[in-house]
Amino acid sequence: MYKTTGDVMQGFSRDHTVPYLLESRDLAMGCAMSEATAPLLMSFGRVTAEPDQLAIMLYLSAGGCAEERAREHELDSLAAMKSLEADRAQDAIIQQKRALSLAATRYFQAWKRHNAFYGEPVAGECPGFEDDLGEFIYLAGLLSGLQALNAEIQSTSSIGVPKNIGSTVARATQCLDNEKWWGAPMALRATVWAMIPGAQPDGEDPFVRLDIADQQGEDAGVRISHVFHAIAAQNKGNDERLRSVIRSHAEAIDETPPNEQWQMVDAMATQMIVAISDRLWMENTGHRTPMGKLGTFWDDRKKTVETMDLDGLL
Repeated sequence: MYKTTGDVMQGFSRDHTVPYLLESRDLAMGCAMSEATAPLLMSFGRVTAEPDQLAIMLYLSAGGCAEERAREHELDSLAAMKSLEADRAQDAIIQQKRALSLAATRYFQAWKRHNAFYGEPVAGECPGFEDDLGEFIYLAGLLSGLQALNAEIQSTSSIGVPKNIGSTVARATQCLDNEKWWGAPMALRATVWAMIPGAQPDGEDPFVRLDIADQQGEDAGVRISHVFHAIAAQNKGNDERLRSVIRSHAEAIDETPPNEQWQMVDAMATQMIVAISDRLWMENTGHRTPMGKLGTFWDDRKKTVETMDLDGLL
């Protein structure tokens, strides 16, 4: 009975729950679901086949929950430093690192489940995909690997994430159709080139590739490439490019509706762009991005309003 129940639950979650969530923009609900149901769904691996493919999505989402809490703690620390409250700032930084350590652990679980289901990425070899969702989950698994390394480094902890995971992910993205997946595979690859010394192939410019990927994502209504572009710009300390990416994202979400099938991916991109914008605003003003002001900055020049001289009309 347990085996049958486990098979049914795994199949239903993969074929219906995951696609349903991907069509939603309620990130908080998706976060709560992944944290609450992951132990239940993973426990069915004790009585039937391990739900490795489903686990990729659950642990990636749960890692995102922990990382979101880490971002809130970071904003608290920045606000405290702005107010010259050293003890409060230090406490918030400690909480941030704890949350990042948890995020890294969850992301790393997603990466290991990815390798268990699809096989460890090997140059020149690609897994067979049963359908589009299988391809997307493969992409999600690659993202989880990079996120695991990034969160581990930021947390200053050590949970055993391989340091060569970036180059491994970059190679594995070649198994995915770049145009089909909104420019995300190339954006992921270009971000690795921009961030890891020696990873960039001769004749390649990661930011040219990121610009192209951004346009593909904007046209498709799935703007996840903007996040990779912003991360690469941050890593290079290119504030002008970082602001440009944030502005482009704000304009794109006003101009093009999200792809209905992948609304959650697009919403995640916006959430992360807002988080990057919030950090900039908090560092410079002591508060987050004002409502309705994504894509603007505290030091933008105010547009001069043309006025008409009415004296001559009287």
